Parts: sequence; C-alpha cells; structure tokens
Amino acid sequence: MSRFKKLSHTIYECKYHVVICPKYRHRIFKGEIGEYARQEIYVLCKQKELLEVLELSIQEEHIHIVMSMPPKYAFSEIMGYVKGKLSLRLFQRYEKVGKRYWGRHLWSRGILCKHSGTDRGVDKKVCETPGENG
Repeated sequence: MSRFKKLSHTIYECKYHVVICPKYRHRIFKGEIGEYARQEIYVLCKQKELLEVLELSIQEEHIHIVMSMPPKYAFSEIMGYVKGKLSLRLFQRYEKVGKRYWGRHLWSRGILCKHSGTDRGVDKKVCETPGENG
C-alpha cells in the first residue's frame, strides 16, 4: 500500500500533529468526559470526506491528534469545525463543563500544529508520553 493518497488531480501525504487545550488548562478530560471526547472526535472526522484520525491521545488537560487530511481542506477550517462541534456537544451533554466555562468558550485560542510528513515515530512518542509535552 502506498503512503500517498490520491484525488482526481492530486497525489498527497498531508499529516498534521495537533495539540488543543481547554482554556486555563483545566483538567476536564478525566474519565467519562475524556472517553466521550475521544468518541466524538472520531465521529466528527468521519463526517468530513477523506479526513482520517491516525493517532489520538487524550490527556486530562489537552488532546493530541495526528490526522491525515487532503489538501482540498484548509487546516483552520477543519480545526474550527472539530473544536466548535466538540465544544457544543460537551456543553450539551455535561452541565458541569458549561458551568466551568461560563462564556461557552471551551478552547484556548492557540493550537500547536506540526506538519508531519515523514516521521510518525516521533509523533507517536509525543502522543504516548503523558504530561511531558504540550
């Protein structure tokens, strides 16, 4: 199997390692909320054509996602979609999350994004090391 994927006029390998954090680094992704967030990230990414989650690690105060996406999508568009829909679903399901983030702003403004074209071993190591990175 080739590591490259194809569209009608494009051959690509676009992988991104993303770290997103809730405001104030509150440790909200414990237990049930973390598991629900994991399921919803997979569901949201499946709703976009050719968007694939390769690695996903949910820490208590941040989320690592290694994803593959075609160049037809803008990275900011996809992250806005995932962060926006996930926050709405978390607020709707868990009232205590809505109380902690009273302005209904779950995520911090910035994200860490690394375009990881060739070395997934480094990304996998970062995703598996809890609390040391990001």
